[in-house]
Amino acid sequence: MDNPLVPVDRRERLCMTAGGVWVDRWTGPPGKILRKDGGVRCPYCGGGEDRVVDSRAADAGAAVRRRRECLTCRQRYSTYERVEQHALAVRKRDGRVEPYRREKVQAGIDKATKNVGLDPEATRRAAARVEGRIRALGAREIASEVIGVEVLDALRELDQVAYVRFASVYKGFTSPEDFVRELAELTRRPAHGGREPR
Repeated sequence: MDNPLVPVDRRERLCMTAGGVWVDRWTGPPGKILRKDGGVRCPYCGGGEDRVVDSRAADAGAAVRRRRECLTCRQRYSTYERVEQHALAVRKRDGRVEPYRREKVQAGIDKATKNVGLDPEATRRAAARVEGRIRALGAREIASEVIGVEVLDALRELDQVAYVRFASVYKGFTSPEDFVRELAELTRRPAHGGREPR
């Protein structure tokens, strides 16, 4: 009999059922019955063996949603699997270090794009691109300035009005001349997919 826990990759499983939400880290090939030693148990009966009855992409391909059936009580529940990534830290301008939070990047993009008529999915993709670019650097600690530049690049591609809004805060504009200078730079190097300045 083959061992169902041969490590293939490491994943997180976020289990969401009527009984609650929890995260389980597990190893093993997807689609096989998993003997979970101290891992997720059936939320209905506590059974430790299940089988996958359906799998599909979730969160724009960042996760896999699996419908599972408990082999003990036959109840079904969903789990979400994500590749485990190393934690990122952000070094602020004042020297403090704090955990990277994608929600902060998303909030900055959302503020910059408010009332410009963009699809919310486009802003979520932009935040995901920013995170992807900073993770691709391979460092565990990233300067906040690097993140700011990546957000500016993402907004340049997304919407030029949003770009100027974000740049005015990020670069600390203090006069109308700062806006004029940034608009002149923006029109010299227009984004590929962005809208022309109004």
